[in-house]
Amino acid sequence: MSNHIFGGEYHSTFKGRGMTFSEVRKYQFGDDIRAIDWNVTARYSEPYIKVFEEERELTMMLMVDISGSGFFGTTSQFKKDTITEISATLAFSAIQNNDKVGLILFADEGELYIPPKKGRSHVLRIIRELIEFQPKTKKTNINGALQFLSSVMKKRAIVFMLSDFIDEGYQRTLKIAGNKHDVTGIRVYDKCDEEIPNLGMIPMLDAETETVQLVNTSSKQVRKNYKINALRLKSEFIDAFKKSGSGVINVREDEDYVRKLLGYFKAK
Repeated sequence: MSNHIFGGEYHSTFKGRGMTFSEVRKYQFGDDIRAIDWNVTARYSEPYIKVFEEERELTMMLMVDISGSGFFGTTSQFKKDTITEISATLAFSAIQNNDKVGLILFADEGELYIPPKKGRSHVLRIIRELIEFQPKTKKTNINGALQFLSSVMKKRAIVFMLSDFIDEGYQRTLKIAGNKHDVTGIRVYDKCDEEIPNLGMIPMLDAETETVQLVNTSSKQVRKNYKINALRLKSEFIDAFKKSGSGVINVREDEDYVRKLLGYFKAK
């Protein structure tokens, strides 16, 4: 899928920022006179210009939320599984262009940092960590993760942050990161993250604090408050990323993320 679907889209969406010298050739009508190589022109007594090509090598950083809320899903798989699939797809797309790929796994703090590197074996290591790594804590701290990014990444990078974004208070650090990097937030969520069904009185586990509380889901007011809070967090996520100049992708865990990613690349 990375080879046939995303390789070209990724290549055309994210471009290198520098230009490297390629060769000189004879001046042709319409060429920019600012590109004339005066030394070569003087040597051959006719105008030659410098030809530059775009520096393609880029660095992609995957920032992946591995907190407790990722181990939730009401369809075929957990949110964590969808996040892992998307991360793998993006990583393989990057190495098709000979770009470097790095990884930050975070929960309540930065749990693991793998510096950016090229190659298939490196990407396979990243995928192995996405599948097997066990965090020390189960809570989420997006603000702390963004601060960690700023401390380890001094050069500009393409940053994909994958999380369910059930957190608050990260707007300022996101703006700082967005000024330096090309950031995209990919929010992966379950339908029951936004709307709770009427199941009567049930015990509900908070996956991040591991506390259990009885909730009367037959109450219309309870379901309404649940939905209002979920939509507020979603709105804060979208506003924070857009105000920082960053991209936004919303993927429900049972949706086709391929279509969502391609749509985003084409629009960008």
